[in-house]
Amino acid sequence: MSLTAVDGILSSLKSCLTEIGTGMDIVTDVAMDLAEVQDEEMNPGISELEALVLDFAKLEREINYFFDVVKQATAEVTPQQPDAIFGLSARVKEQLAERIAQLSDADLHNHQKVAAFKESVKNSLPQANQESAGNMEELDEDIAVTQSQVNFTCPLTQVPMVNPMKNKKCSHHYDEEAILSLIRKRHSQKKMCRCPVVGCGNTDVKESDLVPDQILRRAIQNKSRESNKR
Repeated sequence: MSLTAVDGILSSLKSCLTEIGTGMDIVTDVAMDLAEVQDEEMNPGISELEALVLDFAKLEREINYFFDVVKQATAEVTPQQPDAIFGLSARVKEQLAERIAQLSDADLHNHQKVAAFKESVKNSLPQANQESAGNMEELDEDIAVTQSQVNFTCPLTQVPMVNPMKNKKCSHHYDEEAILSLIRKRHSQKKMCRCPVVGCGNTDVKESDLVPDQILRRAIQNKSRESNKR
């Protein structure tokens, strides 16, 4: 095996991370559908779906650690020691096992998509729906204002968001891929990332400030389906 082959395998594995994120979104959608028709305590399926989301988060974490361990191990293989490549597999397995043994599953609850799952389910429960239904007229006005402000459009790409992320500091939304790309670009330039929404005073947008907005994502998908029917 060569280092080029290792890079090729890592590239293929990296695509799994995208699929894991998509899987977590799908599970969240199903949980929200269940929560809308039945209380969480009366529906054990929601707990099972939460466990599945946690499993996804755990798998994603292990893949990321695997990348780090392989990167570190391959960096130690030099042209002067080509035979070191043959011991690479055993070394990676050993170091990965050591890292995973030090991890706590409790930390998985801090994963962005796990937190978004819980918040989305909470907001979809019948009790929450009944409270909001108490004043439908006000709710409709709020939705109209929200849609006019967010407009389902990313301020960076100017197209409908696919995976909307909400900024906890300024409450503005952006598409995940676009805002993460901008943050990393600014950081590579040794600069802070200003919120791209015109007039916003937030001059330092960080990845840790962003949380997935699953309810908005569903609203965007529903609007898209309605448009396609027309």
